[in-house]
Amino acid sequence: MALRDRLLDDLKAAMKAQDAKRLATLRMLKAEVLKGEVALRETKGLDYHLDDAEVTRLLSAYAKQRRESIEAYRKGGREDLAAQEEAELAIVEGYLPKALSEDEVRAVVEAVIAETGASSKKDLGAVMKAAMARLQGAADGKLVNRLAAERLGP
Repeated sequence: MALRDRLLDDLKAAMKAQDAKRLATLRMLKAEVLKGEVALRETKGLDYHLDDAEVTRLLSAYAKQRRESIEAYRKGGREDLAAQEEAELAIVEGYLPKALSEDEVRAVVEAVIAETGASSKKDLGAVMKAAMARLQGAADGKLVNRLAAERLGP
């Protein structure tokens, strides 16, 4: 089942179960998916639907926003809002690929550096592009950037 369809089915199930918190989050995710589809319909046709990779990218960006909000709320002393965002993030992460460990991400970064022949910090952009394409939402970009920068040195 396509990720988009699974999201819509879970939305219907949340409505039937009257799970208000899950329902609100799934509605927001549906809106994000629809917004992404509408943006691409001009070039790809009126009946265009996002594929799993595109939905995963949208959900990853949404999860990143939630993480940043949690951090901001914690800095502002708003633990109640941070907890609400964490609950929403947990729902979103249920649709994302399992996050890789730091060691697994490091192995991918090492492989990409070897393949691209990167040798200094000026090659960081090429390494990031290739690594993020290979990881497809299974790792946070900040982690990949940090590991690649450490490996490439000053």
